Amino acid sequence: MADFSDRVVLVTGAGGSLGSAVARTFYAGGARLVLAERSPEKIAAALPEIAQDADRALVQAADLTDPASVVALVQVALERFGQIDALANTVGGYRAGTPVHETPVEQWEFMLSLNARTAFLVSQAVIPPMLERGSGHIVHVAARAALSGGAKMAAYSASKSALIRLVESLAAELKHSGITVNCVLPGTIDTPQNRAEMPKADFSKWVAPEAIADVIAFLASDAARAVQGAAIPVYGRS
Repeated sequence: MADFSDRVVLVTGAGGSLGSAVARTFYAGGARLVLAERSPEKIAAALPEIAQDADRALVQAADLTDPASVVALVQVALERFGQIDALANTVGGYRAGTPVHETPVEQWEFMLSLNARTAFLVSQAVIPPMLERGSGHIVHVAARAALSGGAKMAAYSASKSALIRLVESLAAELKHSGITVNCVLPGTIDTPQNRAEMPKADFSKWVAPEAIADVIAFLASDAARAVQGAAIPVYGRS
């Protein structure tokens, strides 16, 4: 485990299964945390001990699809801790099940908003303070489905593919500034929600949130200082 005791890490979607695992990993490494979630109550439920650590954790409501909310989130984080050294953005979601000609335009737009717009907005907000410090790490969560289209999941695949292209573009823009930008591509994540939706699956083949969190922590550490614009598969055996 890298030492994050001098670092401030912004974890978005911190109340979710993956986000809470990421928060626990950075907390164990000594980081101070900004924990963002649309409903802060989810963070209190998922991370009760960390959320109550007023010295090292700031819990903040934020809607990452709303530019003003994202700007406010970063401003509050800077006012509290004075810096943001790493962004671990776990916000995203999955909707699929219909062929393209039957997919409502609302679902297409929702996927692009949830998976790509959010990453664009939060990246845009954290980059200026990172540029001022001359260092930083940005890590997003894409998906294996971003690598190729599949039947009945065009909106999801397109939105996650857009996220990878965003990561590559940011990496190209920031590679001389001391800021790294990368993403991880999880396979099927072993979460209570996925187990409920796929009760007959072999859960042992799925990837644990904690395993993904370890890779995110690596990408947010100085050990990954030469990794730039990467999309790292984290599939487990799925």
